Amino acid sequence: MAHSGVHEEGARPVSRPAPGPRETGGGGAGSGGRRDGGGRHGQRRGTRKHRVLRWSATTLAVLILGTAGAGYLYYQHLNGNIRKGERSSGDSKAHKSEANAAGQTPLNILLIGSDSRNSDENVKLGGSRDNRGNPPLGDVQMLIHLSADRKSAAMVSIPRDTRVDIPKCTDPDTGKTYPATTDIINTSLARGGAGCTLATWQNLTGVYIDHWMTIDFSGVVRMADAIGGVSVCVKQNVWDRPTAAVPGGSGLKLTAGTHKVKGKQALQWLRTRHAWGSDLMRARAQHMYLNSMIRTLKGQNVFTDTPRLMGLAEAATKSLQVSEEIGSVKDLYDLGTQLKSVPTDRITSVTMPNVQDPGNKEHVIPDGANADKLWEMLRDDVALDKNGKASAAGKKTARPTKAPSAPDDEIGVLVRNATATSTLGPVGGRAGTIAEELVRKGFSRASKDATAGLSEDRTVVRYPSADLEGDAQRIAKSLGIPMSSVKKSTDVSGVTVVVGADWRTGTAYPKQSEAKAGDVPGNADAINGSDTGQCMEVYSVYRW
Repeated sequence: MAHSGVHEEGARPVSRPAPGPRETGGGGAGSGGRRDGGGRHGQRRGTRKHRVLRWSATTLAVLILGTAGAGYLYYQHLNGNIRKGERSSGDSKAHKSEANAAGQTPLNILLIGSDSRNSDENVKLGGSRDNRGNPPLGDVQMLIHLSADRKSAAMVSIPRDTRVDIPKCTDPDTGKTYPATTDIINTSLARGGAGCTLATWQNLTGVYIDHWMTIDFSGVVRMADAIGGVSVCVKQNVWDRPTAAVPGGSGLKLTAGTHKVKGKQALQWLRTRHAWGSDLMRARAQHMYLNSMIRTLKGQNVFTDTPRLMGLAEAATKSLQVSEEIGSVKDLYDLGTQLKSVPTDRITSVTMPNVQDPGNKEHVIPDGANADKLWEMLRDDVALDKNGKASAAGKKTARPTKAPSAPDDEIGVLVRNATATSTLGPVGGRAGTIAEELVRKGFSRASKDATAGLSEDRTVVRYPSADLEGDAQRIAKSLGIPMSSVKKSTDVSGVTVVVGADWRTGTAYPKQSEAKAGDVPGNADAINGSDTGQCMEVYSVYRW
């Protein structure tokens, strides 16, 4: 029978009858209960099949677990690359923006370019070996503002030589405390780290900043290489080199036209100052670079290109130091996806409106009303471009008012003078003047606070708990202060009117014109992210 099975399987396959239903299982009896070699062979074949399936399933399980394990280890590796620090290390009273009608809030990230030369790589790239070991300076400072509806964004630079008030800061690494001072803004990084720079920005602008990121020379090179190069343009041949009158220079050397820069050359572009004519023009060149980089990344579809995404992730996590609340790969990826969603024609780059510092011609100071207007647009989340459409989520709605908890003459209110600015001293007697006006209006329990040296850009009425919100709104209404300036705060123990720099005279709060989308001050040097025709003019001394 065994031979018969062999012949049936081998010599005469065509004459073998089709198996019946009981034969298809490949086991025991065939048709009519016949046992033959064919049945036994089928049983061995089925056993081998099951064994193969078992091995395949095991192999697949090992591969899945191995891949997951490798993915987890790589994720942990990337997390291990990230250096983290304290969000704010200085005295600052800025408050988060209120949510829009859809419950969304804007996102503000401070990007700081450090001139640190505390590694061989940075010394090689940045020169100035005699500065090795010195505290780093924040020579590039840029606020990235992402609108609450995530449909527009702004990149706002402050020149490194801007004279500002730097608050008291404590270095989180050493514990050293630095007293408040007035100096150029790039020194803030050396007085308590990025958290001190963040606090300085918040006090200057009144904008609450959610996170910071810092990057040094070597980090710029790594990121530029990972991206594969960024296109930039010069109108004339440029060579940023030492001259008889001005030492130093980035070493950037390009012929007129458009070039893709990467690695050290990208760093040279971002550091060039003399060849553009000033530090203000350096900010413009940096904006051109970042706009071009964003367009490049969008064109590369890096979020769907795994190898490129991994390369960028490796470079980014090694290059950036971030505030601790975004100190994971997931947090950084989420930020990237939010920024990615903004169309390039809704991204606007600007530089803080400024004028020459009367005390030092090498420095600048904020340009009063123009700078204030820009800060107001950021605080109120007004788009810097005109390319958007009003949406229900972005529209402001009137804030509902609550009834006060007591009659006017029983509401306690304290008035503080915070009219000082980085360029102007406080207006004497403002707290007393407004307190007297409140008494005249029937708020007999109003009094002034003698605290001196306070500084707030905008007048605000603060209250500590929900039961006093109606009282605060009643006080604001009596003085003509808008309801949007009534804020809950743990910094006060009762209803407090903080008279800001926007109310230096009079007893009625001056009416404020509402900022409109795209209404950017003329001297903010605005550039739209979709503008591919931008090209840097080269200062004549540095042409070749």
